[in-house]
Amino acid sequence: MKKIDNLIKKKNKSKIVCLTAYSKNIAEILDKYCDIVLVGDSLGSVLYNYKSTKEVTLQTMINHSKSVRLGINKSLMVFDMPYNTYRNPNEALKNAKIVLKETKCDAVKLEGGKKIIPIVKTLVKNKIPVMGHIGILPQTDKKFKFKGKKTHERNRILNDAEYLESAGIFSIVLECIETKLSKKITQKLSIPTIGIGSSVNCDGQVLVIDDLLGLSGTKLRFVKKYVNLKKIIERSVKRYKSEVVNKKFPKAKHSF
Repeated sequence: MKKIDNLIKKKNKSKIVCLTAYSKNIAEILDKYCDIVLVGDSLGSVLYNYKSTKEVTLQTMINHSKSVRLGINKSLMVFDMPYNTYRNPNEALKNAKIVLKETKCDAVKLEGGKKIIPIVKTLVKNKIPVMGHIGILPQTDKKFKFKGKKTHERNRILNDAEYLESAGIFSIVLECIETKLSKKITQKLSIPTIGIGSSVNCDGQVLVIDDLLGLSGTKLRFVKKYVNLKKIIERSVKRYKSEVVNKKFPKAKHSF
C-alpha cells in the first residue's frame, strides 16, 4: 500500500505525526497535519468513562471508525483492535476482515509481543497491514509503570520488537519505554517507531487528542496540553446561555 510505503520511507528522514480521532469533525482537522490517524480504544476512557479499555467492544470501535473515515483523505487510518478480539489467529482474522470491510481503515493495531506473533503472521499473510504496540499494554497490564528499568525486561522488550518486525508489522507503538531502550529499539528496527512517553528518540509521536486539547483533565507525565479547550467551550456555553436568557439570541438573521 502506497500510504504505508511512504510512512516507512520517513524513518530516519522526518518525524511521523500521529493523533487519535473518534469522529469525522476532529478527523478532518487531523488529516491536514497527521501522517497517521489512530482510532484508539482510548475512546473507552475518553468518551465513555470506562475504567479500562477492556470494556470497549468491536462494534463501538467500528461505529466511531466509520465516522472518522469520513474525515480522512490523505492520512493513514489505523484501527485499534479491542481487547478479546484477537485471542488467536482465526478470531483475529475474522474480526480484522469485518473491520476492514465496514470501516475501510488502512491497517489494524495489536498489543503484545512474542505471544501474538502467530496472529500477526496470519493477518499479514492475508494482506492485512498490522501496527504493533509494546511497552505498557493498556488492554492487559494491571499496573501502569514505565518499562525497561530492569535488564531482563529490557531484553524481553527488545526481543519482542524484533520478533514483531520479523512477523511483518509496518510500524510499532512504544508506550512508556525508558529513553535509552526506546532509542535502541528505534535504531535496531528498519520500521518506524511511534512513541508515547518514550522520548524524542522515536521516529514519531502519538497522543490522545482529548489530552492534547485539554478536554480530558489527565495529568499523565507524557501528556502536553496545547490548549485548554474545556475553558473555551465553557465560555462559549456561558455566553450562549446569557444571550438566550436575555433574549439576545436568536436575532432576526437566525430566524425564518
